[in-house]
Amino acid sequence: MTDRMGDEIEKLDVLHIESDESDLQLKAGAKDTKNVYNAELYAAIHEDPIAKWSKSSRKLYFAIFTSLLCIVVAGYDASLMTSLIAMESFQETFKTGPTGSTISLIFGIYTVGGAIAPPFAAVISDRYGRRIVMFVGAVIVIVGMLLTSTANTVAQMVVGRLLLGAGGAVSSVGSGAYCLEIAPPQWRGRFGGLYMLGWFVGSIPAAAVTFGTNYIRSNLSWRLPLILQAVAAGLICLFVWFIPESPRFYMANGREEEAAQFLVEYHGNNNPSSQLVALELSEMRDGISLDGIDKRWWDYRPLFSTHSGRWRMLQVIMMSIAGQFSGNGLGYFNTVIFENLGITSVPRQLGYNLLGSVLGSIVTVFVSSFNDRIPRRMILVGGTFYMACMLAINAGLSKVMADQLAANGTFSKSIAQGALAAYFLFLLGQCATNTPLQAIIPGEALENTTRAKGLALSGIIIAAFSFINQFAGPVALGNIGYKYIWVFVGWDLVETAGWYFFGVESQGRTLEQLEWIYNQPNPVKASLKVDRVVVATDGHVVDVLEKNDA
Repeated sequence: MTDRMGDEIEKLDVLHIESDESDLQLKAGAKDTKNVYNAELYAAIHEDPIAKWSKSSRKLYFAIFTSLLCIVVAGYDASLMTSLIAMESFQETFKTGPTGSTISLIFGIYTVGGAIAPPFAAVISDRYGRRIVMFVGAVIVIVGMLLTSTANTVAQMVVGRLLLGAGGAVSSVGSGAYCLEIAPPQWRGRFGGLYMLGWFVGSIPAAAVTFGTNYIRSNLSWRLPLILQAVAAGLICLFVWFIPESPRFYMANGREEEAAQFLVEYHGNNNPSSQLVALELSEMRDGISLDGIDKRWWDYRPLFSTHSGRWRMLQVIMMSIAGQFSGNGLGYFNTVIFENLGITSVPRQLGYNLLGSVLGSIVTVFVSSFNDRIPRRMILVGGTFYMACMLAINAGLSKVMADQLAANGTFSKSIAQGALAAYFLFLLGQCATNTPLQAIIPGEALENTTRAKGLALSGIIIAAFSFINQFAGPVALGNIGYKYIWVFVGWDLVETAGWYFFGVESQGRTLEQLEWIYNQPNPVKASLKVDRVVVATDGHVVDVLEKNDA
């Protein structure tokens, strides 16, 4: 029986077997039953597991690292500017002050560049490939760095940061699609989570560099960190020529043989007969159109004109907003927040900023390692509610501090420490919830011919809400202080409800298999359906108890 079912699974024709569970457990080699989102994919993955440290796998990791460098640029900038505005030499040159409209302009113009550039990046990505758009974005970042690092006026700094934002957005459109499209389906969650680790790979060095250069008594204290902002971009310009192109880009452009070669080498252990390779190729042929909207640079209509498209874009919009507007935008102004919590020493502020980045990276790596085993929807619902709770505690304790300060001219040290702890716990919750999934959810929701355009719109949404954070943040913190945090407490509760009622589960399926989910009347309900399979002691599927209609 096991041999017969093995033959059927190899043909990707899983049968329904009518027998009671006790009989099935007695089959030779049967260990237990599992609930899986797709029986065919589960069987294919366990038929010929990918060797984690083979030459092909190491090359795949290098490709993911190259895409990760595109996020390093954004992470470096976020940690960089919050530190620079606290430096005396920076203030002596630009006279901006720690809050106010000038700081809002310098921070916010980065996001304007990020909003302008994505549509152009989508055209390059669809026409010339994911690698080329990463390269183009990196070149723009280098030009932006040359302007900011030599600036002596606010105007030059603003223009340079406009280019930095545009270059980072261009690279991210290509790298976000590339990361998910080259990942084997069983590693897609981990790769997507580690891709977002690039934020910390950028923010930690930026925090460390600015912590050290703060002791330099010249303009080099802020110019040197700006120069180093181009390191990641330079590596992208070099590495991008040594990594493979996306197999889905090949397939969408009629280059099926090259797509097959990629899948055999990187997903199939160099075995042309790999069951996983056969499954992916079959689904790509059926699901990727050679004349889709990726061939019409101006056509964004399918993103919203169909039931499937609207549900897909709902996931993109929700994740794009959540990744920027769940309170994590406060991180741009950590030094100001720390000062409001009684930490007035600049070295201590910079030290706490560095500590937050280090702890955040550890949490992101840890959670990302479980991304392919824990349902995405559960993480988003639980994690977002947790963030609302931590921010509420921080805001409540901050109110007590403000009342004590108004009444006595001082405040309780223990209350301040509690507020600081709650803020750090919120930041870690963000790193466990939105950070690992920010690249995964939009990329999984979009199908191949709409992925670049959808990610371009995601980039615009991200830039818009980043602009709100960076422009409104300094003004709000200067005018209403801790009360600004309550805005995000309420919004996180709205997000929690949104993920519960509208979050589509995408774990455990290939990118093409999600087509069935989004074509159902209720994609949320459809995404929660599972197959029940009987698994042998060696991990292979030997039988199927129930199978949904995917």
